Amino acid sequence: MAKKDKGEVLAFEKKLVVSDGYMFGTTWEDRNDKAVPVRLQEKSVRGTISNRLKGAVKNDPAKLNEEIQKANLQTVDSASLTMDEDTLKLEFTVKVLSGVQYPSACNDPKHYESIKKMGEDFIAENGFKELSRRYALNLANGRFLWRNRVGAEKIEVHVVALKEDGVEKEWIFDAYDFSLKDFGDTSDDVEELAGLIAEALCGERNYLLLKVTAFAFEGQGQEVYPSEEMILNKDKVEGREKKSKILYQVNDIAAMHSQKLGNAIRAIDTWYPSFDEVETGPIAVEPYGAVTNMGMAYRTPKEKKDFYTLFDDYSNGVDLDSDDDKNYVMAVLVRGGVFGKNDEE
Repeated sequence: MAKKDKGEVLAFEKKLVVSDGYMFGTTWEDRNDKAVPVRLQEKSVRGTISNRLKGAVKNDPAKLNEEIQKANLQTVDSASLTMDEDTLKLEFTVKVLSGVQYPSACNDPKHYESIKKMGEDFIAENGFKELSRRYALNLANGRFLWRNRVGAEKIEVHVVALKEDGVEKEWIFDAYDFSLKDFGDTSDDVEELAGLIAEALCGERNYLLLKVTAFAFEGQGQEVYPSEEMILNKDKVEGREKKSKILYQVNDIAAMHSQKLGNAIRAIDTWYPSFDEVETGPIAVEPYGAVTNMGMAYRTPKEKKDFYTLFDDYSNGVDLDSDDDKNYVMAVLVRGGVFGKNDEE
């Protein structure tokens, strides 16, 4: 095996740059003509105690009744369509950049050159075709809608490739034509979109700017789901400290975080070892295959399928066992991040 000659400082800039997503309300019939921003509403609600109770309480009916009588008072943000609206419109942009093979920081010139060669060889052999097809499918299937996708009767996704003087190309997808579980389904339009994404990643064009607009038929007055804010120190957030749920908004428009949208677009990893054994489906590309809401790392150093094990070999001239491993390593570089070696290693 080739010597692992890693630089201690190593970073890559992300190559899929996603904007925040803005939410609007409209009707299915007029979805292309008019839309009104979704506004957040504050609610104060009286809930019930429903958490798991201690044995001394749950086994004593009197104590249980006493506990249940306590009101669970909450102030929360919510977002809904009006009774004149039945369709959610979500709009954002994605910029695809080239230069995946060039680290943005590397203090080891020898390793820099070997990484560059790894990327150039991958582009020559693969051309980012499989990764680009999967990114395109995650736009077409509306995975980025997250909870807003659940229960939507109809979902239509418009993707427009923009250029300086207007529109280069536009595609319209029925999201339900494409699976969320795998990447077997495709179409001529998906392949055409994937081709432009691949051209940008390979450096055959300077960049690609996509405008994505999704319409989800939710029903009149139905609740919609912006991103939820994580407030680390509520005492320092004026006017918010009493809220138990704070939703994201930009300029008084309900919105979704760019990180959440990006996470959905790069949920293309079906190459992790236990994919065929679990029902998790594709996961976002991460160095250890981390899925926080499941509390799982699907790529562990013990199995030698984590990013660092594969990257150390691949970037130092070791041919990986499969194209799947190569695709995964390059997908992490597209994701970007800081991958330097710790002093303790």
